[in-house]
Amino acid sequence: MVEKLNVLVDGGKATPGPPLGPALGPLGLNIVEIIKAINEKTKSFEGMKVPVTLLVDPKSKAFTIEVGTPPTSALIAKELKIEKGSGDPGKTRVGNLSLPQAIKIANMKADAMQAKSLKARVLEVVGTCVSNGVTVEGKPAKEFSTEIQAGKYDKQLAG
Repeated sequence: MVEKLNVLVDGGKATPGPPLGPALGPLGLNIVEIIKAINEKTKSFEGMKVPVTLLVDPKSKAFTIEVGTPPTSALIAKELKIEKGSGDPGKTRVGNLSLPQAIKIANMKADAMQAKSLKARVLEVVGTCVSNGVTVEGKPAKEFSTEIQAGKYDKQLAG
């Protein structure tokens, strides 16, 4: 029977302490090996909390690590080097995201998003910018979203 553990770890900085150590200890696994593998898989999310699912076969000691992605708002904040989004997004702007940054975030979230095309994924990222008080390419995110839908950026969003 496979054991399934869902934990939230600091990207690239998981430790044998809680929540991992106490959960893995009773299973008799090589905790150091698992921590090393988790850190390798989550290093691109350094500085963020990352959901990780660990599937373990206690008999064979085999394990599989599935890494989720942080929320889109956390990826935007990391990209802009800000603590968090605006508490009053209608009035207070906290940063400006470029189209290449929006594409980068959309690609990071590709597996977690329902949207299949790059254009649709970027629209989801831009939608998150609206609720976080972030402009895109110097424009209000809603305005930028309208421009994407009108096809203004189709060349950059092909793929």
